[in-house]
Amino acid sequence: MPLPDIGRRTVLGAAAASAPAVLGLSAQASAAPRPKKRPKKPCHLPGGGDLGPNVLVFDPSTPGIQARLDEVFEQQESAQFGTGRYALLFKPGSYSGLNAQLGFYTSIAGLGLSPDDTTINGDVTVDAGWFDGNATQNFWRSAENLALVPANGTDRWAVAQAAPFRRMHVRGGLNLSPTGYGWASGGYIADSRIDGQVGPYSQQQWYTRDSAIGSWLNGVWNMVFSGVEGAPAQSFPNPPYTTLDTTPVSREKPFLHLDGNGYRVFLPAKRTNARGVTWGNGTPRGTSLPLSRFYVARPGVSAATLNQALAQGLHLLLTPGIYHLDRPIQVDRANTVVLGLGYATLVPDNGVTALRVADVDGVRLAGFLVDAGPVNSPTLLEIGPQGASRNHSANPTTVQDVFVRIGGAGAGKATTSMVINNRHTIVDHTWVWRADHGTGVGWDTNRADYGIVVNGDDVLCTGLFVEHFNKYDVQWNGQRGRTIFFQNEKAYDAPNQAAIQNGSVKGYAAYQVGDAVTTHEGWGLGSYCYYNVDPTIVQHNGFAAPNRPGVRFHNLLVVSLGGQGQYEHVVNETGAPTSGTSTTPSTVVSYP
Repeated sequence: MPLPDIGRRTVLGAAAASAPAVLGLSAQASAAPRPKKRPKKPCHLPGGGDLGPNVLVFDPSTPGIQARLDEVFEQQESAQFGTGRYALLFKPGSYSGLNAQLGFYTSIAGLGLSPDDTTINGDVTVDAGWFDGNATQNFWRSAENLALVPANGTDRWAVAQAAPFRRMHVRGGLNLSPTGYGWASGGYIADSRIDGQVGPYSQQQWYTRDSAIGSWLNGVWNMVFSGVEGAPAQSFPNPPYTTLDTTPVSREKPFLHLDGNGYRVFLPAKRTNARGVTWGNGTPRGTSLPLSRFYVARPGVSAATLNQALAQGLHLLLTPGIYHLDRPIQVDRANTVVLGLGYATLVPDNGVTALRVADVDGVRLAGFLVDAGPVNSPTLLEIGPQGASRNHSANPTTVQDVFVRIGGAGAGKATTSMVINNRHTIVDHTWVWRADHGTGVGWDTNRADYGIVVNGDDVLCTGLFVEHFNKYDVQWNGQRGRTIFFQNEKAYDAPNQAAIQNGSVKGYAAYQVGDAVTTHEGWGLGSYCYYNVDPTIVQHNGFAAPNRPGVRFHNLLVVSLGGQGQYEHVVNETGAPTSGTSTTPSTVVSYP
């Protein structure tokens, strides 16, 4: 989120034969027709292997752990659009006196089957000293699968978008704001237990899923809980809590773990009507694959090689770094896993799509960033081909901690960032972002009309962050779609009212449900405007949908940030307009 007065978010066996005989054979061969050469088969790619130089693995006896953590943090603390990528992995055991400060593109994780297998007596910290106490740009970092015993009783995790806190056990409290309680704009917790109090303080919005907390302190605009033991009661808009007892369908993110001295990837089982953590009673439900079943990719590998590995039946483990693609990664096999470490980043060159999934069961995409290239891509990520229609309810595709960026690290363009055609797909935490700051940013410089387009039926989004697109941020055409938590900002940089005119309508809604849709439901959805180029711009509404009984919304809000532009309504023609510079939300508790 921006400060009202500051623009926001301101990588030769034949030698044994005698010579005469060789000569004779040559002469005979020269007189006969030459056989056609068969095309050379690509060599068989091995599974498994080393995780590369940017995966740092520690055990309790490793010397100099703190110094190494500090070295990575010093490099990554303010490297918002840098090329460094790191995964910090801790073997099971107990570690004392550590403070792992996390900068950009840095992931920290334990290597046990349970978070309690790996205990840090100390902290995993995100703060905002690099940005004068403003945490609204603390993107692209993560913590997973660890137990923390915070040094002073409370851990600090002051993050914004694309910074998941998954499968963590905090034996104490959790503070989600920066030192001094400066601006903050996050965030996401899943499958975690916080024994003490969670204090969001200045956090403008937050989503917590399938977890357990001791208590929750406060809310600013939009705090959403599903399947959370200890969550505050439903009370939107005052306090602004949206609370669902369970999450309809969830399947936790795959994760790397150690089995003896060998790495494996655990694949958690699907849950329905989920509540609480998956790991509370020992070994979680699911299956585990040895690393030998994965092609361990390094930056510089070609898309052709990645596709060959997939065609061989291997899964993909993308080690930290930047991967340039001259053709799409094509996932055609059911139950394929594509797992990134340390914010591995896919950059499609020459306008290609970065990754495509076929109409198959059970694909798991997790833990990577797609960064648009300078030549416009019609799409960046396609979950299923156009017209996909198979029923995947028993074994859906999951898209988890997969983030998309257009611009910021350089000029990037994409007409549509993510298209979801497969039925029953679960998108569990994404941030799809047309950059409002950085390099290559401008209304037409990093042009991106649509964030997410959902054409498939029965799609569920849990933790949906989509921001700044030139037209619709989310366009939902599939039937029976559901979204639990949505955070949006309209594009800051619209030059004038005419630039966003949508026929006779002022502006494109942040979240638009198609006219043909008869059933749709959303809980805890917010859209904000900050038209800092032309503050006189008026946005008709944040949400647009067919006015029929089966299309329902619960707990909606729109906010004008400091009076930089205004909304006329919240959803369709319903909800009070925003006005003035007070940054006060306009809310609708139930629609229709």
